[in-house]
Amino acid sequence: MAVVITNVLIFCAVFVAALGTEKYHVALPTPVPADCLRCICIVESNCKMPSPVCQIDVGSLLCGPYQIKDDYWNDARMKGGDLMGSWRKCTADMGCSGETVQGYMARFAVISRLEHEPTCEDFARIHNGGPNGYNRTSTLKYWSRVKECLN
Repeated sequence: MAVVITNVLIFCAVFVAALGTEKYHVALPTPVPADCLRCICIVESNCKMPSPVCQIDVGSLLCGPYQIKDDYWNDARMKGGDLMGSWRKCTADMGCSGETVQGYMARFAVISRLEHEPTCEDFARIHNGGPNGYNRTSTLKYWSRVKECLN
């Protein structure tokens, strides 16, 4: 019996030690298809990191290749994870900026809100006009630009 307990303890010690060397990645939701996400990025910044990263537009500070506001980033964290823990740090990173858009859409571009399966049009218009952007006529011109990129 003592040998079995010893073997179990050794196994546990090795297992716990191995845990410390692994980096675990939690899969975050990615509702926006890659082509749609790319076109949103192209419309916002030609998918290039702006210099400076943050710029003022219509009285708001917008950052990164997707032109993300602080409130947008905070909303995205509710479904998108930590997102580097900093709006400015995240939006200065292409990957984190894309994850921010995915997190925002996982929160707002959902069947329960839209009453249909979200489309690229919904994603683009919500990105441009906020949670209810899919219903606003003011986002139609933006969608037209994204749609042109898709074609």
